[in-house]
Amino acid sequence: MGKIMRLDKLLANYGYGSRKDVRSLVKRGLVKVSGVIVKDSAMHVNPEEETVEIDGEILNYREYVYLMMNKPAGVISATFDNRHRTVIDILPDEYLCFELFPVGRLDIDTEGLLLLTNDGALAHELLSPRHHVPKKYYAVVEGMVDESDVKMFHEGIMLSDGYKTLPAELKIERQGNYSEVEVVIYEGKFHQIKRMFEATGKRVKYLRRIQMGNLKLDDSLKPGECRELTDEEIESLKSLK
Repeated sequence: MGKIMRLDKLLANYGYGSRKDVRSLVKRGLVKVSGVIVKDSAMHVNPEEETVEIDGEILNYREYVYLMMNKPAGVISATFDNRHRTVIDILPDEYLCFELFPVGRLDIDTEGLLLLTNDGALAHELLSPRHHVPKKYYAVVEGMVDESDVKMFHEGIMLSDGYKTLPAELKIERQGNYSEVEVVIYEGKFHQIKRMFEATGKRVKYLRRIQMGNLKLDDSLKPGECRELTDEEIESLKSLK
């Protein structure tokens, strides 16, 4: 059984205007389903199996969509929230019909690479603890980060709740009262990087995820912007399974 939905809802979701606008397109004979001019905008269609054409343009329906977002600070990695804007709230309208969800989460004040998809199987594989998919972050840390911290991260750090993290890679980019570092972790515990630095007596002031597996954050994406993954990027994620 494919994905059956009302034609006016489908086209409205794809940015062809409101349902009223879609009714107007249908009235003018500009919409075809499987080559036949449509008379009823409320008809049900299966976009996976039927060709939908609007004024000569064929609707590009895909079952799965994979988006890279540069998540801004101040929005949460969820599909719905009563108090805060979510990453779904800032998606372009054309993606709303796909019922996307974020793969994993970034804290509300953390920026950077976030994958959104409706491919549940891939999401499950990427988040599975047994795969230890590496995630790389850039951080600004209050305090002098030195080689003793690098050693502690490499050995795994005991967090305040008694959990010892998997070994992580810490690379110092710049030392000072505020140090710039890159961190690679292989798991995703709650506030993990912040808690790891807290355990060394330091505080994370800024955090941005820049890579997940082989997928790197596109530098051209401004905070809040997103783009679809290339075929190569999708394959690189699927190869992590």
